[in-house]
Amino acid sequence: GKELVAHAIHDQSSRSTHAFVAVNCAAIPHELIEAELFGNEVGAYTGATKARQGRFETADGGTLFLDEIGNIPLRQQARLLTVLQNRQVTPLGANEAIPVDIRLICATNLSLKDLADENTFRKDLIYRINTVDLIIPPLRERQSDLTLLAHYFVKMYAEKYGKASFELDPDFIKKLKEHPFPGNVRELQYALERAVIMAE
Repeated sequence: GKELVAHAIHDQSSRSTHAFVAVNCAAIPHELIEAELFGNEVGAYTGATKARQGRFETADGGTLFLDEIGNIPLRQQARLLTVLQNRQVTPLGANEAIPVDIRLICATNLSLKDLADENTFRKDLIYRINTVDLIIPPLRERQSDLTLLAHYFVKMYAEKYGKASFELDPDFIKKLKEHPFPGNVRELQYALERAVIMAE
């Protein structure tokens, strides 16, 4: 859900003709996050056999979406803050700074305020990234969205698996609405994919 919202913001903006780059910060090993975000030169670290452009450079002119930003370690948070303040990035192992012009969208399932209170997230970085705050309620609090998404996913997976189109029984929709969906949209998506695969 969060990435779809970020993509919608990008698509409706003056940056829509440029790149939309999404990064799941929780999926990147801590020791590689700087190279992933800022790029690297050959030999900048063990295993860096070729120069690589970072996600900031890739998103130049467009939108960079950092999902699960609360998972970035403190050391890298300091570097991220510097990049955002100076609007330029220096790849690992390089001496020259590269100007970057991005819209930054961040998302998290964690409370950044709580992380800051536990000294695992920098307060100055929170102030820097928190210009506009959007709260996306969990799926269980968006009943009308659930119905729309159910129809969308069933249609999508029927086409993907070469099945005839399905009608969604009102009782089926009622059962979906009764489920709390702790896994949110992703849980609904995979539940409906299974349902389409198994349906006669």
